[in-house]
Amino acid sequence: MTLLETLNNDIKTAMKAKDRDRLDVLRMLKTAVQMAEIDKKKPLDQAEELTILSRELKQRKESRKEFYDAGRDELVAHVDHEIEIVETYLPKQLSTEEVLTEVKAIADKIGAKSKADFGKLMGASVKALKGKADGNMIKEAATKVLNQ
Repeated sequence: MTLLETLNNDIKTAMKAKDRDRLDVLRMLKTAVQMAEIDKKKPLDQAEELTILSRELKQRKESRKEFYDAGRDELVAHVDHEIEIVETYLPKQLSTEEVLTEVKAIADKIGAKSKADFGKLMGASVKALKGKADGNMIKEAATKVLNQ
């Protein structure tokens, strides 16, 4: 079942349950997926769907930080709920230690040993951990690995 089909089924369920917050988030996700399909002019593959979900999650996390910095606690709580909903469609996120272990393995595999290899390591790591870890977490792990 594609992400779009899953979203359509979940939208129906949310409508029946009268869960307005969930329904709004699901509609935003569906719109993002449909727009990407229109731009590409064909259905998305799983990696592209992950990219869209990751982008939507990142936008919400950035909004949460801005609301938190502005002292808007009611909006922080609302965005936290949206983040929880979006995360249900993403694969389980790796912990900091798991990301560090993965990045170390990738560094050994590609032979990254110095700070000059940072770009090469980041490219390989982001590709391998797409949808499983946040880009900032991967960056921190790559920095730690190359500084050892």
